[in-house]
Amino acid sequence: MLTGGDGFRIKPDRMIPIDETEILSGLGKRVKLLRARRGMTRRVLAEEADVSERHLANLESGTGNVSILVLAQVAQALGCALAELLGDETTSTPEWLSIRRLLHGREAPAIERALRALNELFGSVDGRASSARSSRIALIGLRGAGKSTLGQMVAAKLGLHFVELRSEITRLAGCAPFEIQALYGSNAYRRYERQALEETLQRHPSCVIATAGGLVGDSSTFDRLLANCLTIWLQATPEDHFTRVLAQGDVRQLPGNRNGVDDIRLTLESRAGFYAKADLTFNTSGKSLNDAFAGLLDLVQTHTPLAEAV
Repeated sequence: MLTGGDGFRIKPDRMIPIDETEILSGLGKRVKLLRARRGMTRRVLAEEADVSERHLANLESGTGNVSILVLAQVAQALGCALAELLGDETTSTPEWLSIRRLLHGREAPAIERALRALNELFGSVDGRASSARSSRIALIGLRGAGKSTLGQMVAAKLGLHFVELRSEITRLAGCAPFEIQALYGSNAYRRYERQALEETLQRHPSCVIATAGGLVGDSSTFDRLLANCLTIWLQATPEDHFTRVLAQGDVRQLPGNRNGVDDIRLTLESRAGFYAKADLTFNTSGKSLNDAFAGLLDLVQTHTPLAEAV
């Protein structure tokens, strides 16, 4: 068990057993309920899904560990999303299903409008409109974007406290983030990350925060950041990310450096939609350090009341 400096304890997530019987039983019940809801006999469903009736019977009884391709065929025959068979929360009630259908196939701008409306209705990220939020600047983006270097420079210029979340995680856990993930798994790391952010928000009504690149992977932590900080996505080309990471001597995630740029490009593509939720963007590629600093500082001063601090 890992213990941080303040006594915060984390149990190794990898030791939690998977209850296969419960998973398969739940899957079978959902298939049976959906079939009944549509008034289909088992034979009809088996024929339309192009699977044997015996195979389908095993699935519904919770004794058959079917492949994902078979599940996809069953879902298609039932006219539902694969997520509905798997028990995703957004398929658990008629209301959730109605919301899914309303949003299905919509373009990104329409989804964004729906999200804003929900935020205004429930207030989950309502703080994004508050003036207090703009007194905290949070820099997001991949490793090598310049979050730590530029964040420190902007904080020093504005007379603000600078917080690097990775350092706060190390302080809380008593070891480096990569050690937490290697020994105890990503879920343990995410809990430390959330605690580090919460403590930072409590301690500093005004500050500049440099986040880890993967923070956007935890929706609750990312929503918390969006709600309490003016966020800026520091962008760069995959090639610049790669070069800067190598210059820092950090090659843990770039084995042999042979596919480093491709790995970074894939990671960037997978996270771009989340990074794009930031209030502002600033591209650091093709700029000297001084030019990047001047440009970022100007962006901050234009969009926040922190300009008065200079």
